[in-house]
Amino acid sequence: MNSKETKERERSSLLPAGFLVLVMLPLMLLPLAAVFLFALEEGPRMFLAALVTRDALFSLRFSLIIAFLTAAINLVLGTFAAFVLSKTRFPGRHQLGIILNLPVAIPTVVVGTSLLLLWGPIGIIGKMLDPLGIQPMFTVFGVLLAHIFVTFPYMVGAVKPVLDDLPITYEEAAITMGATRWQTFYHVVFPALRGGMITGALLAFAHSLGEFGATVMVSGNLRLRTQTAPLYIFSQFESGNLAAANSVAAILAVLSFVLFSLILYWTAQSGSRKVRQG
Repeated sequence: MNSKETKERERSSLLPAGFLVLVMLPLMLLPLAAVFLFALEEGPRMFLAALVTRDALFSLRFSLIIAFLTAAINLVLGTFAAFVLSKTRFPGRHQLGIILNLPVAIPTVVVGTSLLLLWGPIGIIGKMLDPLGIQPMFTVFGVLLAHIFVTFPYMVGAVKPVLDDLPITYEEAAITMGATRWQTFYHVVFPALRGGMITGALLAFAHSLGEFGATVMVSGNLRLRTQTAPLYIFSQFESGNLAAANSVAAILAVLSFVLFSLILYWTAQSGSRKVRQG
């Protein structure tokens, strides 16, 4: 293709690209820009001053720790669940797969409510634990449990398609050569899963970082104890402290952009490897 044809194709792409930007401007681009405009409205010094308060720093640190733990736990649980659903056959396998993906479809507030009805003071298990002085809800454990529940399908969804597409002949060849099931997984299956596992972990981390609905139900929104960054933003908006709310919101927006850039990078890398292998 010569340079003239290339330029013509670029010109022909300007119209749909321009229409896309026009549509996305009020829906996504301007709202995101508004966060940064309000955060920096009084200058970088006030932005930093609002960001380094004790409450703001705690909420950001707490959210990052919870997101990291959520991604790490779901990396193991989600990969195992994807492996079982993809590589084994048992009655109810399809129905179990649907149930494990339900947190994507149902409102996260419903997730929080369901956890309260199980683990809360009046819950099925919680009311038995309460006399023993054990209260999982409104604690760090409750927040972590909610985030694992909500983000679990993202890990399964990233890993299972890779397992489904992996030719069984590779595993059969390894077993024929005398490899155990663990050796087969480690040397044959795991290298193929690496891209999906990284993508799933990043998705779980990103979604955990911005999770609100389930968290507000199970955390109690306790200052300096269980208040995540999204809950801090909500509390500051309610109290009229827009500078504090927007400063943390801007940081979360930047982190989300970085995370999804990494996800797209790993997805592209996995795609290019498949093309080379093909």
